[in-house]
Amino acid sequence: MLRLLIAGECISSVELTINKNDTSILVVGNKQFITAFVKRTCYIRSSTVEVSWELDDVIQLIKTRQPAILILQATQVASLQICRHIKEQKLLGWIYCILINDLPEIAITKMGRDPNWELRECAQALENGADAYLRISSISNQDSAIAVAENRLLKAQIQAGLRGVRLYRQAMHTNDFLSRIALVDPLTELSNRRAMEWELPRQVENAFSQSTPLSLIILDVDYFKSINDNYGHPVGDRALKLLASRLKHNLRIQDSLFRYGGEEFVIILSHTDCEEALAVANRVRHIISDQPFQIDGRLVLGITISLGVASLNHTDDHRGESLLRSADENLRIAKSNGRNQVYCCCNH
Repeated sequence: MLRLLIAGECISSVELTINKNDTSILVVGNKQFITAFVKRTCYIRSSTVEVSWELDDVIQLIKTRQPAILILQATQVASLQICRHIKEQKLLGWIYCILINDLPEIAITKMGRDPNWELRECAQALENGADAYLRISSISNQDSAIAVAENRLLKAQIQAGLRGVRLYRQAMHTNDFLSRIALVDPLTELSNRRAMEWELPRQVENAFSQSTPLSLIILDVDYFKSINDNYGHPVGDRALKLLASRLKHNLRIQDSLFRYGGEEFVIILSHTDCEEALAVANRVRHIISDQPFQIDGRLVLGITISLGVASLNHTDDHRGESLLRSADENLRIAKSNGRNQVYCCCNH
């Protein structure tokens, strides 16, 4: 649905119909301007109209609604300031701003009888962030040849603005998609090491600021190289995918699982102290070791893992690097002690 949002002097709500499109237009001006451009918009397309008359709240309305198109009455004192403010905002600069001078030609002639006045007004509008400057009267017969031409011009500008907004949104969608790809391990479809390096500092900072416990597990598949050597890398990849799936479906809702690299995985345990983390680690170890992995119809592999557990303390840094090192050191101890076990400092 396309919404036409109107800000200006108080007028009664008007209901129109518009084409199915999740795009909005905000019109800012006085009562006469708004009334005229509601009618003109009807000639262009149909829409649901919301009316607001608090000009002082226009910026907040723009931030809340984030309209695709902003139509401003050029003769309003605040119009250039509003336009300039929007273009200075990183999250709002994509909004397409159309300034409309609705003064009749005779009024412009009387303003100093300067033939270059309107050219200077247009230049000033564009210099302050407007994407277009039009002269369209708010007093005209909609059936006149001039009104028809003006409506065509307004429609063309709205369409130009919507094309730009669609391209912007498509680019943002593509960027979001690429960002998600960059943070996902393609083999296991888990969050990858880069995602972990972003998430861990956030969780550490939250734990420190809220005085809540935080723990971390690093686990490693025991003798994984022998799987690749004896059965080939496709079997090794299949084993990692099955192991990742089993982990993912057996963790708690507050646990965050990442493929750290190769056959190593990291689990961030929010709101979890050392004793609870040790219990989670032991449960995870049994989930992997107690049930063999059906690689294909003929091959079944028994897989075990070693796990290092560490919990955040007041001496750890806010990036989580020391916490990660502690867990990694505990993993090394678990492997050197014979593998298929958990090592956690709080238990020793």
